[in-house]
Amino acid sequence: MTVIGYGALAAHQELEPVSFDREPLGDGEVEIDIAFCGVCHSDIHQCANDWENTVWPCVPGHEIVGTVTKIADGVTKFGIGDTVGVGCMVNSCQVCDACKAGEEQYCTGPKSATFTYNGPKLPDGTNSYGGYSDSIIVREEFVLTIPDAIEPAKAAPILCAGVTTYSPMKHFGLKPGQILGVAGIGGLGHMAVQIGKALGATVIAFTTSTDKIDAVKALGADKVVIMADEKAVSAAALSIDMMIDTIPYPHDLGNYLGFMKPGSTLVVVGNMMQFAAFNPGPMVFNRIAVAGSLIGGIADTQEALNLCAEHGIRPEIEIINIADINDAFARIKGEDVRFRHVIDMSSLAAEYAATENGREHLDAPTRGDPINRGRC
Repeated sequence: MTVIGYGALAAHQELEPVSFDREPLGDGEVEIDIAFCGVCHSDIHQCANDWENTVWPCVPGHEIVGTVTKIADGVTKFGIGDTVGVGCMVNSCQVCDACKAGEEQYCTGPKSATFTYNGPKLPDGTNSYGGYSDSIIVREEFVLTIPDAIEPAKAAPILCAGVTTYSPMKHFGLKPGQILGVAGIGGLGHMAVQIGKALGATVIAFTTSTDKIDAVKALGADKVVIMADEKAVSAAALSIDMMIDTIPYPHDLGNYLGFMKPGSTLVVVGNMMQFAAFNPGPMVFNRIAVAGSLIGGIADTQEALNLCAEHGIRPEIEIINIADINDAFARIKGEDVRFRHVIDMSSLAAEYAATENGREHLDAPTRGDPINRGRC
């Protein structure tokens, strides 16, 4: 199946039109025409090789919503015409303890999880291409049902930004009535505010941007603390039961430890680069746990979608055409988006007509065989 899309051929190059051939539909798999794809800050990091693990070429996109166009033998959960989603993963071993527990992102199989783009978590020389394209094939275990209540374009960011913030709240036991802190109010942070409120927490947002105050309060935050406001920072000391740190670049973690209550948990979900050296004294003296959390499993992703449908939680989005993706990357880096870009993938057709002769044809991606079906 020949597919068109956008990808980066090397670090720090702009994304450009590409085409490639996806492997044929196999047993247990679903073919999806992509209608919308969210633009995640991870896409920027991956295309810049900020995490030093990018497999080239890079065709990003792991917030995919579209329509089922074909199903193979053995598919039982989906039918042609269904509106479905694909998040950050497309495969895993299905038989390790993590997979059996519904935490495929921590798969301990030979390749670990295979990400929607950039290949397996444990590199094996293969590559996978994501949702900045017009279609994708995925084993049905990694396909999500989009609730009817959620508009397809607004469902897309829930598949990464939504579950990435929901999953640690669930895992680390956020309770109704507790105080949830959210550090960084962008694509992930603005979802964390809404999800925390739906789970019954009092939510305090921490940001460096004074121009976000009204927007963050409109999302449901009970309080907004501007990090440069010394009085507000002091007043928030020792007040937080759980902090979700969504900031996607290196920062001083020590600036946030002072907000944490004794016995609290600060969960890092955004920064996979480095932290500045910090004094661990407050962490030790107050028994503060600093943890990490990676996206969420398929069950948690479906839970996040259902929670958003039930509580009217929606990402704030700006729909763009695929031709505007490089401008969108620049705007995200400049914090000039409230709060998530979503690509209208129908715009690819016009781009194809304009760039057919100059389009780079890439080597075929590998999503991995759908092994161990029905074993979880």
